[in-house]
Amino acid sequence: MQKILHTPEGVRDIYSRECEQKLSLQDRLRAVIKSYGYRDIETPTFEFFDVFSKEIGTIPSTELYKFFDREGNTLVLRPDFTPAVARAASKYFLGGSMPVRLTYLGQVFINNSSYQGRLKETTQIGGELMGEDSVDADAEIVALAVQMMQASGLEEFQITLGHAGFFHALAQEAGFDAQVVRKLKELINSKNTFGVDKLVCAQSGSKSLAKTFAALTDLFGTEEMLARAEALTNNPQALAAVGRLRKIWEMLKLYGVEKYVSFDLGMLSRYMYYTGIIFRGYTYGTGDAVIKGGRYDNLLGCFGQDAPAVGFVVVVDQLLSALSRQKSGKHPASDRCMIIYDEAHRTEAVRRAAKLRGDGKDAELVRVTPDRTPEDCRAYARAEGCETVIEFLRV
Repeated sequence: MQKILHTPEGVRDIYSRECEQKLSLQDRLRAVIKSYGYRDIETPTFEFFDVFSKEIGTIPSTELYKFFDREGNTLVLRPDFTPAVARAASKYFLGGSMPVRLTYLGQVFINNSSYQGRLKETTQIGGELMGEDSVDADAEIVALAVQMMQASGLEEFQITLGHAGFFHALAQEAGFDAQVVRKLKELINSKNTFGVDKLVCAQSGSKSLAKTFAALTDLFGTEEMLARAEALTNNPQALAAVGRLRKIWEMLKLYGVEKYVSFDLGMLSRYMYYTGIIFRGYTYGTGDAVIKGGRYDNLLGCFGQDAPAVGFVVVVDQLLSALSRQKSGKHPASDRCMIIYDEAHRTEAVRRAAKLRGDGKDAELVRVTPDRTPEDCRAYARAEGCETVIEFLRV
């Protein structure tokens, strides 16, 4: 049998210093979200297909990892935490008048096309605030996302904030069907002004309507952009969406994070369950967002509990990659000690290691052999970044 040493496409091994940095990063992010009062939850790695079906509004079925259990039920590896947490919250937490704050950390699996070059297994940490439909909840989630980016060690990043309701109000008023809406979202997301104009003209024959939708590709920037958005339409729902963003902006000032936030009403998510604000966090060193989130007031109703909710995830792998390329971030402190010994000093070495471990330090024992000289051991200690090296060797 041929030995298999490589991994399948889209997954990879993480080890040594990179693995330690990832675990340290996760600890820092988790400490921030716990400081806001979020409680831990773990959901299964795989769930019934219906939890992530087309009706729920998550990723397309073709991108799910599907398989069957012994009873013939279709199961999928979790591609998205939010529906899974919504299912669990509907069963265990909701029903009272108090908001529910939940946080999680784990893997998600998306069967991306091979040409996209993206990981198919990624680590995410996130939070969901359920049972609260206020501007306060929206602002808390955005401010929490900013603070987690700061805790990661990033110095330059931006949270881009939009509102799904603005686009959907305009699309509903225009009478576009689901297929046209889907295509229109793709064109607007890619900032394809010409494509938007052509599609809307073909569907409606209205130059003014085409101009309105085409303007969405350029509706990004600072707070002043919101006035431009209001000038585009008289639609009450669309104007309410902009008004909501204004109120969130004022609350973000209270948190002192407004300098990290900009607006983009042409930013539209592929997840269909978003109903209110949507946002993404970007930094240089990675092409994809390191944070994704938004409000989804109708999702929990799919699991039997109507309740408003807002949440987000940090894509840890993307964030770690960005930190590495920027050569920034906080590296884990090391109390690691390496003890180099020969056979004659085995007893002293083992006892010293036990004492160090009892004092809360990491102690690694490395024995000198005919094939492993003291200098080899010292070079290994330097390569491993050991702060302290203790030697028990014949003089």
